[in-house]
Amino acid sequence: MANVFLINGHQPHPVSPGTLNASFAERAEAFFRNRGDEVRRTAVTDDYDIDTEIEKLQWADIVFFQSPINWMGVSWGMKKYIDDVWTAGMRGQLSDGDGRTSETPKSNYGLGPKLSGKYMISLTANAPREAFNNPQEKFLDGLSVDELMRPMHLNFNWIGLEPLPTYIIYDVLKNPDIEADFKRFDRHLVDNF
Repeated sequence: MANVFLINGHQPHPVSPGTLNASFAERAEAFFRNRGDEVRRTAVTDDYDIDTEIEKLQWADIVFFQSPINWMGVSWGMKKYIDDVWTAGMRGQLSDGDGRTSETPKSNYGLGPKLSGKYMISLTANAPREAFNNPQEKFLDGLSVDELMRPMHLNFNWIGLEPLPTYIIYDVLKNPDIEADFKRFDRHLVDNF
């Protein structure tokens, strides 16, 4: 049995009300509960208490992060959540400041994590699969999903969490195949947990 903290990082707007990300978050929660895991949740659009969120991160063996890709990153609500929670956690609960000391101020930046455990990023994207890992597609110029999401990986590494394979559902607006994506998602969870 594991302690799982599930974060829904979706920020609703007219084009994307959040039902798809909520469906994936609910599906993940059901998967973990069916395994006998204990699950705590946060949606970044809800009111949250920063100290409670720090406690959830400290409690978790696994952090599961569900989010759309918003303008090549995460939503402003998720960014605010990180600014609020990670920054407060630098007091020693999530990290020892930025990892440096006054004796070595030029080294070890980002190397003061306090947590251990794993995290998984699960994403929804408007872009097709073919837009990634393909130098012929000029906009992303060959970037992988994980390269695009590197700032989020660094945020989780900052507090000491190790990555599990990222999951992504592509082309959700112009060419969706949600039922097949749900099946792929279920398999991804089984294969990685």
